[in-house]
Amino acid sequence: MFKKILPAGKDFIEEIVDPADTLIDATCGNGHDSAYLSALVPNGHVYSFDIQSQAIESAKNNYPKTNISFIHDGHENIGSHVKAPVKAGIFNLGYLPGGDKSITTAYQTTIAAINELFKLLTAGGRIIIVVYHGHDSGKIERDALLDYLTSWDQNQAQVLMYQYINQKNNAPFLLVIEKLR
Repeated sequence: MFKKILPAGKDFIEEIVDPADTLIDATCGNGHDSAYLSALVPNGHVYSFDIQSQAIESAKNNYPKTNISFIHDGHENIGSHVKAPVKAGIFNLGYLPGGDKSITTAYQTTIAAINELFKLLTAGGRIIIVVYHGHDSGKIERDALLDYLTSWDQNQAQVLMYQYINQKNNAPFLLVIEKLR
């Protein structure tokens, strides 16, 4: 049986991560991905970003791990906060579950964040992007990301799309970027 989207995304991370690696949660939300990444790198570090102070505070309270830095800033500013080589990063696009649905990720800052994170990635490192496109801004972000990523140089990165094409209700899909050099 095929894996669902979120477990498949985790597999793409687990295949490459070592216990001392640096990882990025580009969309902290409630902190679930940050906690998951933290467990993968007990001797490493996780940097977790969100523009909503509510999300950062909730994540800090729910997951007070010592190897997670929760950063109240936009993911497009990853390069200002992280200087270490990064093995992997994850984005869950859309809005904060249980939060204000009018506050969403936007393609402009997401693309800027992907570019910043790609600069920090080690060769063989990966960026996992879960695209939720069941809302208006999600559709715009989806289209912009697909247009942008299809133009990437295949000698620099491989870009994979993992999607169920016969699902109703705009099921989320994965984009996986692997840095080649």
